[in-house]
Amino acid sequence: MPSRPLTLMAITAVVGVAGFGMPSFSSASFNATTGNASSTVSAANDWTPPTVSVNDPGTVVKDTVTITATAADTRSGINNVVIQYFAPGAAGWTTICTATTAPYSCSWNTKSGVDGSYSLRAIATDNVGYMTFSDEVSTQVANNLLVVLSDPGDIVKGSVNLTTTIYNAGLSVPIVKVEYAVTGTTTWKNLCTTLVIAPYTCVWNTAGAAFTQGESYDLRATATIGTTNTTSAVVTDVLIDNVAPTVTMTDPGTPLRGTATFAATATDADAGIAQVQLQYQRSGTSTWTTFCTPTAEPYSCRYNTTQLADGTYAFRAVATDAIGNATTSATVTNRVIDNTVASVSMEDPGAYLSGTVTLTSTASSTAGIASVRIERAVNGTSTWTTVCTDTSSPYTCSWDTTAVADGLYDLRAVMTDSRGATTTSTIVSARRVDNSPLKAYDVQATNGASAGKLAATDTLKLTYSEQINLTTVLAGWNGSSTSVVVRLRDSIAAGSSGNNDTVDILKAVNGTVIPLGTINLKGNFIKNNKTAQFNATMVATNTTVNGNTATLITLTLGTLANGSGLRAGAAANMVWTPSASVTDLTGRACSTTPVTELGALDKDF
Repeated sequence: MPSRPLTLMAITAVVGVAGFGMPSFSSASFNATTGNASSTVSAANDWTPPTVSVNDPGTVVKDTVTITATAADTRSGINNVVIQYFAPGAAGWTTICTATTAPYSCSWNTKSGVDGSYSLRAIATDNVGYMTFSDEVSTQVANNLLVVLSDPGDIVKGSVNLTTTIYNAGLSVPIVKVEYAVTGTTTWKNLCTTLVIAPYTCVWNTAGAAFTQGESYDLRATATIGTTNTTSAVVTDVLIDNVAPTVTMTDPGTPLRGTATFAATATDADAGIAQVQLQYQRSGTSTWTTFCTPTAEPYSCRYNTTQLADGTYAFRAVATDAIGNATTSATVTNRVIDNTVASVSMEDPGAYLSGTVTLTSTASSTAGIASVRIERAVNGTSTWTTVCTDTSSPYTCSWDTTAVADGLYDLRAVMTDSRGATTTSTIVSARRVDNSPLKAYDVQATNGASAGKLAATDTLKLTYSEQINLTTVLAGWNGSSTSVVVRLRDSIAAGSSGNNDTVDILKAVNGTVIPLGTINLKGNFIKNNKTAQFNATMVATNTTVNGNTATLITLTLGTLANGSGLRAGAAANMVWTPSASVTDLTGRACSTTPVTELGALDKDF
């Protein structure tokens, strides 16, 4: 379930601009005559959503309790506050009450539902219609004997303490056992038995011979009082990862001058890579210093070596997976940093280039710099053509990529110092020039149910830069609503790693991929190595992009067809990589240049 506040509307009030589909602004007018009459400007009196929080009722509740929320809106005031709970095993939220005056509270008869773990939230709406969801608060409802097994988390390693808590046992002395089963099976085996002293703690040795590395397990606890057994809710999909990642430091070369690229390769089959620290050690010392920490592939960074004293250095990488297992790479030794004579580097303008692109070089020389020349060549060739020559820092120029054919190009910079000596940068290779008229323009998602978690009624919208030939998406398609399948895959299941869960679209009839490309959600929306498929509908409509008619494809999620392990992802900007199989109305293929979700960072779905 979602755990962070969700603001459904955030408006920046700009005179003369109205947000489509949002609460209306007050009128803005300007009156003037040649007689210098007065002029007035007015704007909306409320452009901010309310704030709201639900008060924690305590770790355990029973009978009838009062649930209170705190809400405020400094502009238009609070119209109402809805207080809700999410019950164990429920499909959605249940409203307890709607309060219109402070204090915003209501009585909750906990006996009306089952015992177990509940989430509480409040939804505040102000007097112009802006709405905010509070953070969620968790509590245990225990009106009867209740057994609760602590959740050790999605991923575990080493020895893990599993604690069982028993509520309403009275003077009885329960005997507690903890069991495990491979996820997806019903064969339960004992992990700990005859626990009789609270807290009922079971130590789970995940490295034991009974357990398989990389396997997921379900856990449960059972309390026995006399002849009565009471079992906890099952803690599902707990992944064991006791294996450290593999990591290799890439040789950065020697000598190193100016801004250089440092990189490592790292993999982890189970939990996934959380971060890679790139470190240096100066010769004759024992201290390793981290100079950058990439958290996603490629594990690399650009580092200005002029920040270090000239000399001989060693480099290494330390990879850490999501559960904390760490591995240090072999050391790359005897790399020389020498910035005393001259250095020049070509900054990477990006993997995909179109239109007019700014090319930048950094250069330094103790003899002084006369000029820096930026050159291009077709990838893999040695015929270099000058793009520009600059004589002063910053060394930049504009490259009109429409003047060359689409394809892969190499870039470099050549510095000439005041003595006439030249230094050539490392080549930035295989940058793709792509000026295809049809491109991906934007990707957006909207929340229909639980915020941040894929669920029925959520939508995914793919906007192209112009109109497309719909039959290149689906044979015979005219844009009307058609049934499809939306597939969500964990990054490992999709052949990647890290926070890179992906979505693609399949035909409902045979499960083959529809050529809409892939959407990298840049987050964790499904548990490790899991796949889920949603029944969905797809419809195409016209929209306007930069004054031109363009195609908008909207996918609306329906029921979960198969799979498990769904969870809420953090706020991120999605990246859509379209397919070249889609064409415009004249048959020109779509660019495969990825596009990042427009707008402010938000929680998707």
